[in-house]
Amino acid sequence: MFTTAKDMVYLATKMVFNTYFRRSTTCTSTSTVRIATNSFSLHTSVGVQQSSPQSVFCDSDNQKCENKNQKELFYGEDKVKVWMGLKLNKPNFRYYNSNITPLITLSFKLLLESGTILHEFWLYNSELLKFELEIFHSLEQNAQFHSRLQHLSLNIMSNFGIENIAKLLRFFVKNTTKISALTLFFHSDYESKLIHILLPALIHFIKSQEQLRKFILDGRDDFPTEFYGIISALKSQKNTLQEVTLRDCVFNAEFEVLNNCKNLETLRILNCDTKLLKILDYNISTLEISYFQIDVPIIVQILEKIGILLQRLKVKTGTVIQEESLLLESLKSFCPNIIYLYIMNIGLSTQLLELIGNLQNLQFLSIKYAYNIPKEESKIRVMQFAKIFPSTLQYLDVAFGISDILLDSFIDLCNAPLKKLLISSGNLNNEKNTKALIRYCTRIRTLNYVGIVNYYDLSFDIRNELEKYVTLVPYKHIVVNC
Repeated sequence: MFTTAKDMVYLATKMVFNTYFRRSTTCTSTSTVRIATNSFSLHTSVGVQQSSPQSVFCDSDNQKCENKNQKELFYGEDKVKVWMGLKLNKPNFRYYNSNITPLITLSFKLLLESGTILHEFWLYNSELLKFELEIFHSLEQNAQFHSRLQHLSLNIMSNFGIENIAKLLRFFVKNTTKISALTLFFHSDYESKLIHILLPALIHFIKSQEQLRKFILDGRDDFPTEFYGIISALKSQKNTLQEVTLRDCVFNAEFEVLNNCKNLETLRILNCDTKLLKILDYNISTLEISYFQIDVPIIVQILEKIGILLQRLKVKTGTVIQEESLLLESLKSFCPNIIYLYIMNIGLSTQLLELIGNLQNLQFLSIKYAYNIPKEESKIRVMQFAKIFPSTLQYLDVAFGISDILLDSFIDLCNAPLKKLLISSGNLNNEKNTKALIRYCTRIRTLNYVGIVNYYDLSFDIRNELEKYVTLVPYKHIVVNC
């Protein structure tokens, strides 16, 4: 019999840990594990040293293991809640219950004692999050646990547990200085207690790092305007920072510090104040821009500054690109060395065809939602499109860019040595398109994968026939981001 609810939580936690976590150590392919709860997520490895850890997915019934990048082995808290709900005959126990609070401490302590080596730490605060004093003692006694921490993510939305989180950050300042990636989910309505207790600890943590290469700031639709010195703290990383992603942020003078980051080469501006595009002025090779409607003149200024250094470009927009001819002409004039191009809501114009034909180093091409033009003109453009690909092209995504009725002719005219082709299932549930793809496979002999949108809508017979020539996979499994 259980004497207290806490005893029950402890036994449940240990049962789940032993059943699901310990089991993973028997996997032979790799021993990397990711564990998640409502309050924290860990990407860890057990007794294995490897430079590029991958997660393992272990089937709890048959013990089979399979490499799965960034897959979660189990949700520990949910499994404990299910187990306790069954024991107490309370199906609603899965929802918040104060008896679950000790779960975080107990799970964390069991991990510390297991010899786990931490690679990623995703931290979210809630009523359940309590880092007790014993946790910090265990951290000090098990230095290997955090010795290889590479990626820290923080999503702090309220005052819950901020003293403990600040204390944890101060611990990391002294003991973990090799973080390579930091992700912050920032909110606009921070309370004064959080600002005065947590953010100074976070700033100190940023300044303590010796090799921070990647920084992600996500405003979470709040569009914060104040950053309380967080961005300014990146000045300490001016020699190491290589990649910055900004999402849902409003311009602030703090962002000017990024101009001092001389090794910054990847920039992603996603749904932010356009002033950010004006102020950021450095030599980068990868640029991603996402707005509902992009400001072409500002982008042209950026392209002119970057020029021949630009190798990867992604332009994502929610509506048809205005002044597209200006954008295409600028790319053609200033950026001849592009190897990756993703562009959406743009017409299949002669200018676009000329641009692609001139990109002699192009390896990855994605054309999304090319808007309609008259039928006869569309047919001519698609035929021209198929013929202009450079011999370097290996990856082509036209899942939302070529209509079903033109796909067979497009494939028949394509001579590019593609390794990956991405299309929609609707394209292949058409016999003439299926036969055209088979002809391409036998003619070119380079195609390894076809990624299919709505993969499971593809008929069984067509799938069997095509898989004699090429491997079919769901679209999202092989889609390439810049």
